[in-house]
Amino acid sequence: MSTVRESVEVDVPVSTAYNQWTQFEEFPNFMEGVEEVRQLDDRHNHWTTRIGGVHREFDTEIVDQLPDERITWRTTGGDTRQKGTVSFQRLDDAHTRVELVMDVEPTGAAEKTAAMTGLIDRRVKDDMRRFKAYIEGRGDESGAWRGRIRPTA
Repeated sequence: MSTVRESVEVDVPVSTAYNQWTQFEEFPNFMEGVEEVRQLDDRHNHWTTRIGGVHREFDTEIVDQLPDERITWRTTGGDTRQKGTVSFQRLDDAHTRVELVMDVEPTGAAEKTAAMTGLIDRRVKDDMRRFKAYIEGRGDESGAWRGRIRPTA
């Protein structure tokens, strides 16, 4: 697995940054290559991506979610294997650090090449910059889900 870590400081309160991140179906607005995310229920999402001309579909499960602190997920099926956590750190009333840490297992030749050349790292860095521009440009979240998901044994 390849680990990717990127953080960005956003000029919005922690609750605004967190609330926007819970709107998974909005991810194509700031994540390059993400064509669609369909939220199936509180824990599960179905992703459709096209990166470097390679089409992938996969499912994710949220395994831990604590409002204003973190969202942790893992893939449960499909063409991609990954797990990760996005965390939210309040800096002050109007600023938040958002950190994304992902473990990605390249499954095909294109993904292995992308990992070796640093393309995955650059894509995540750019996605985080786009998230910053997206949420700061909006000034407010497009929705929110404040439920708690606890890890299962």
